[in-house]
Amino acid sequence: MTTIFDAPEEFATTALAGFAALHSRFVRLVKGGVVRSTSVPKGKVAVVIGGGSGHYPAFAGYVGPGLADAAVAGDVFASPSTAAVARVCRQADHGGGILLGFGNYAGDVLNFGVAAERLRAEGIDVRIVPVTDDVASAPADTPAKRRGIAGDLVVFKIAGAAAEAGLPLDEVERIARHANARTASFGVAFDGCTLPGAGQPLFTVPKGKMALGLGIHGEPGISEEAIVSAADLATLLTDKLLAERPAGTKRVGAVLNGLGSTKYEELFVLWTEVAARLEKAGLAVVAPEAGEYVTSLDMQGCSLTLLWLDEELETYWTAPCDSPVLRRGAAIATEPATDVLVNEDGPSSYPAASEEGRRGGACIAGLFAGIAAMLHDAEAELGRIDARAGDGDHGQGMSRGSAAALEAARAASAAGAGTASVLAAAGDAWADRAGGTSGAIWGLLLRSWSSALDDDAPADGAAVVRGARLALGSVSSLGGARVGDKTLVDALVPFVETLEASFAAGKPLPAAWADAAAASKAAADATAQLTPKLGRARPLAERSIGHPDAGAVSLSMIAACVAKTLG
Repeated sequence: MTTIFDAPEEFATTALAGFAALHSRFVRLVKGGVVRSTSVPKGKVAVVIGGGSGHYPAFAGYVGPGLADAAVAGDVFASPSTAAVARVCRQADHGGGILLGFGNYAGDVLNFGVAAERLRAEGIDVRIVPVTDDVASAPADTPAKRRGIAGDLVVFKIAGAAAEAGLPLDEVERIARHANARTASFGVAFDGCTLPGAGQPLFTVPKGKMALGLGIHGEPGISEEAIVSAADLATLLTDKLLAERPAGTKRVGAVLNGLGSTKYEELFVLWTEVAARLEKAGLAVVAPEAGEYVTSLDMQGCSLTLLWLDEELETYWTAPCDSPVLRRGAAIATEPATDVLVNEDGPSSYPAASEEGRRGGACIAGLFAGIAAMLHDAEAELGRIDARAGDGDHGQGMSRGSAAALEAARAASAAGAGTASVLAAAGDAWADRAGGTSGAIWGLLLRSWSSALDDDAPADGAAVVRGARLALGSVSSLGGARVGDKTLVDALVPFVETLEASFAAGKPLPAAWADAAAASKAAADATAQLTPKLGRARPLAERSIGHPDAGAVSLSMIAACVAKTLG
């Protein structure tokens, strides 16, 4: 159980600050992450990695010469926000372009993807490589659906070595993708993990059992079996991975990873059996590692990662590196960095707005007051719904995000911002504070909606309806979800379609919105019978059947809250 903390909501931020203070030889703290504290040649490709907190030493522990240039850190088990990713990337950019690496989770895909678009618009060449090593999360014929677990270390190590060697961005990207395609992992858990401040673990494993195919965000395994001996566990782990061995492969890199509460001595015992089975399979093991590399707070369990080596990959797998968690080869000569970091964003400024626009902005801020209060009260219930097949943090993220949106909307309104600017500020703040998938979606949804509004006019019905369609288009395009996937989109589509139809039929906005809210509520309830096709719940589809999707439910609740205020 996670027992040492002050305010649970500040756990990740405080832990990152402590890490940076302890490892100042490697990193400097910036808002939302860390960057290397050693000088970097101009024109070098910057390898920027990241994800949620709770996985130490991933991801900040990988920053250093020969590995990553920076790491972005979200809240516990939540993707860092778009703003945080972009902010850290700007600090890490050396003029050679940026390679963004992260585990293949919906929130990370959204936030890193939107951040990359923003940075490209600023003239920075950014490439994206999601890690997809977990064989339990999707079959071999759909590798793009697999999630990233301890293979993160392998892919980032190789990408970092390629960048340290001075290769251009095209080559660093190619080598990282090649490493990802030849990396496979499988894990088991003996007990779940507990979020800071939570009274219960995110999942439990029956006594004498182990969960196979765990997730590193507190997701349960896909099946349970009786605990076996080290020899039999090694057979289970290696057989799962050897089934995907590329033809002709004779050499392999290996990482035996502890998840947070498994003792190193246990890993050493298990390694003797794993090594024997790899040798029996005709594989020479190159530079193996055993320890904690991608954890899940206090989860008890382990995973095995294999890297199918060729000459190129072996060169970068064994290349020197120096980071808090991994050190190899001869020391890389470095000097302290001399550039000045900007730890905070600049003050917000807004376009001039008319008196009507300022009244519209105040109205938007008033709507968020009701939304934030409602989501605060619903936090526990939304978390309970999410925990059926996810990690149980949806209520927490929605509560934090809406509170930040309210604060930003009030500040923007007080500064004289108009209708569009207040809504955009609220969306950016929601995404930045909530993080994760829901934060990315709501930030994108609100900012897209704001583009239909005007700072010199109130939010009239026609503009609101146009904004709803824009919001749906952005979420569907970047998130990739469709009706039937058991996501927020299942409730958003009927909301938008009903809003358009009712308004076109001549109903005033409050009545049309009420119709749309009712349609979204019915659609959210109906997601209970759907099987999830995207996100963390997808590998646990059977557990989700009979329970509605938390994202769809929260959207319908927000729609109902706004309908009440408008009425």
